[in-house]
Amino acid sequence: MTRSGRSRSKRSLAEQDRIPYTGSMDQIGIGYIGAGGNTKLRHLPGFAEIEGVRNVAVANRSESSGRAVAEAFGIPKVSTDWRDVVADAEVDAICIGTWPYLHAEASIAALKAGKHVLTEARMAMDAEEAGQMLAVAQAHPRLVAQVVPSPFTLAYDATVQRLLKDGWLGGIRDITVEHAMDSLLDPTAPLSWRQDPQYSGKNMLTMGILHEVILRWLGVEAVSLDAPRAVFTPRRSHWETGQQVAVRLPDLLHIEGLFDNGASFSYRFSGVDSRPRQLLRLVGSAGELELDVAAGSLLRCRPGGEPEPVPVPVEERGEWRVEADFIESIREGSPVRLTSFADGVRYMKFTDAVYDRVMRNGLAGSLEE
Repeated sequence: MTRSGRSRSKRSLAEQDRIPYTGSMDQIGIGYIGAGGNTKLRHLPGFAEIEGVRNVAVANRSESSGRAVAEAFGIPKVSTDWRDVVADAEVDAICIGTWPYLHAEASIAALKAGKHVLTEARMAMDAEEAGQMLAVAQAHPRLVAQVVPSPFTLAYDATVQRLLKDGWLGGIRDITVEHAMDSLLDPTAPLSWRQDPQYSGKNMLTMGILHEVILRWLGVEAVSLDAPRAVFTPRRSHWETGQQVAVRLPDLLHIEGLFDNGASFSYRFSGVDSRPRQLLRLVGSAGELELDVAAGSLLRCRPGGEPEPVPVPVEERGEWRVEADFIESIREGSPVRLTSFADGVRYMKFTDAVYDRVMRNGLAGSLEE
């Protein structure tokens, strides 16, 4: 019998991985590679609440931090090497909570070892890595491969998608996204790992996590873009060494362009604003929608009219259920909805395109170049 209680046939593991998985797993062991803020806030307690799911092992950046997590959440095994978690026979699924620099390597190793994978966003360092992850996932179709989704709009997604499907907006003409923060406003603050391509890759500010929402709502692809950017504090002290290093990713990023549905788009992401805000606006030929994430308000407006609140029915109001969805996909064989590796590749391609423009000083041009 296998560790999950199912009889193993004489087929090889590789052959079994090509067979769609349709069974159930009553007992599922979770191993953690990296247990940072979101893993401790969401994933560890989330999995612990699900019947038949237990937290088995953890590997963190240091042994002391790993042991602290293990003691806090009752995890029996601690390692200083993430590969030990992948190789653990009691681990059926891997939760990867590291920075993007390890997402591809750990995800691919886990899938090849026959483990289901839930990896933190952003999916990878760049689109090439994301494509490699997708290819390995497709070669192991019985295994669940999921990226933690953008959480900001979960409560409103179904309502927005219904209004779009019903044609309430008419033809989409313009899309605006703004996320302003003050996290980089202090010039004396140390370099964040999010500003270091060695750990974050080509991901910049919160661009990818909010572009994912636009993909979720509209399914559009960018056909052209311009990406001017600014770095207001060119050097900061490194968070580990204390040495002064060059800041290589922007403090402020504007992105403008066209989507394949003919709509224009304007994105603004900033870490240097004094007044944090997070807004998404869709302008159509028949009206517009505006979601103010911080205020928790969804408004709509007809031409010449006044904005009015959009009722969000209880049955449409989404919530965080990432861990439950992941386990459901494992047990029931249901497809990953939020967020699949294929969707992750889509937003990573956009990330790459913007990064390329940033490195070219924001020159406009076609993505087909």
